[in-house]
Amino acid sequence: MSDTEKFRPEYNMQPWLRSCEVEIKKPISGNITGTIPQWLQGTLIRNGPGSIKCGSQEFTHVFDGSALIHRFAIKNGQATYQCRFLRSDTLKKNRKAQRIVVSEFGTKSVPDPCHTIFDRLASVFNPYDSITDNAGVSVFPFGDEVYAMTEVTNVYKIDPETLESLEKENLFNALIVCHTAHPHVMANGDVYNVGINIVKGMMKHVIVKFPYNEKGNMFKMAEVVHTVEPRWILNPSYMHSFGVTENYFVIIEQPLSISLITLIKNHLINNPFSNTLSWYPEYETQIRLVNRKTGEESNYVTDTFFFMHTINCFEQDGKLIVDVCAYKDAKIIDAMYVEAIKDLHNNPDYGQWSQSRPKRITIPLDAPSNTKVEIKLIADVGLEAPKMHYDLHNGRPYKYFYGIGSEVHSKYAGSIMKVNATTGEVKTWHEYDGCPSEPIFVPRPDAKEEDDGVLLSALLWGKDDHAMTLLVLNAKDLKEIARANFRTPSPAPNGFHGWYWPDQGI
Repeated sequence: MSDTEKFRPEYNMQPWLRSCEVEIKKPISGNITGTIPQWLQGTLIRNGPGSIKCGSQEFTHVFDGSALIHRFAIKNGQATYQCRFLRSDTLKKNRKAQRIVVSEFGTKSVPDPCHTIFDRLASVFNPYDSITDNAGVSVFPFGDEVYAMTEVTNVYKIDPETLESLEKENLFNALIVCHTAHPHVMANGDVYNVGINIVKGMMKHVIVKFPYNEKGNMFKMAEVVHTVEPRWILNPSYMHSFGVTENYFVIIEQPLSISLITLIKNHLINNPFSNTLSWYPEYETQIRLVNRKTGEESNYVTDTFFFMHTINCFEQDGKLIVDVCAYKDAKIIDAMYVEAIKDLHNNPDYGQWSQSRPKRITIPLDAPSNTKVEIKLIADVGLEAPKMHYDLHNGRPYKYFYGIGSEVHSKYAGSIMKVNATTGEVKTWHEYDGCPSEPIFVPRPDAKEEDDGVLLSALLWGKDDHAMTLLVLNAKDLKEIARANFRTPSPAPNGFHGWYWPDQGI
């Protein structure tokens, strides 16, 4: 078999191009097959691009679609579904103009007919009023509140029952210029994130703590706990996630950098964020460890790779382990352009762009700074959107993680996978024409084993765009326990990330 045939994509990517036309404000009930465990009582909230269109225009990149919040409520063996668009200022501006008037990650805006020349001049001096606030990537708890997030400075509080968009928080006021879409929620409720900010006139990576407060606004209490000098001062590394262990913050500086000069120019001419990014394959990837107590830094290098998601980081036997979904380069970003998805079956290179692998980096903690460390394959499968038993094993030794098959050319595409991080053993669940979301692990109450629980995944169908399924799998063997099938009044689009709250958890 030739390389062209080997990597020719077969998987249906069309769910990424769907646009929800009718919100579901009143929950609809699912048709249940199998038996949902009685102990499973809670809410799964998901976030992602809900519409790839605005008026007669189309967004250029999947990351840019208008944020749609989904809610699956599970109670007494039944399940309901609802969805609502995030009422961001960007959505309101676009809908009013019936065109894309705010630039996004990959989409350049057109002039807003509602704006005068004075409005445009004012935006130069108030840039955060004109930057997109389309928080359409993830949802996270801050205390007992639910927030929709992306990588820009604005986050939105969401009503976890009605999905109404409540107040907006600008994290620029909480010391961050931009940040990852995957903060870490600690066992005591504190939240940490990594961003980029101006410190004494220079751009630096900042590690920010949002102290848990049951009654107060966690954003107003935010504090920078450590600052980290970027490898390149004017070109800090792009990062979508980071790691944390018992004693260290783990910052991965990959050679995909953000040009701050281009970023400033972009604001003046409304160019998309993506043209600030440059990939430098001649540079190795750096792992920065920051001691959580002392702030002392150590730096290590490994073979060049690109990543979006860490799987887990932990310390064991004098070593620090970093597990990550690694790509050889950043072409996966190109693979998510709308035109690339439409043309994927005519593009023999498309399959190679999505070749992720779960890999493990082992750092001896007694090794001198700047030592080159090993990166090794965990399992020879393409996997993305990794999840594990977060509550008990985030930042601690663990055994299992779960994900979705990421390679469109592979037999694992469209599958849910369980990987033994120690042995590399892989188990899969797959159904023809199914497009699953990240599998979220929910532990059984009083579970004694790490994988004693269920996986929840929102399943879409390639040939039926008005169908959505909530899948419940046994986390031990990936056998189906139950599913709830829903008929949606308009196309059901794909999403990125979610969070599960047990009853009384929000």
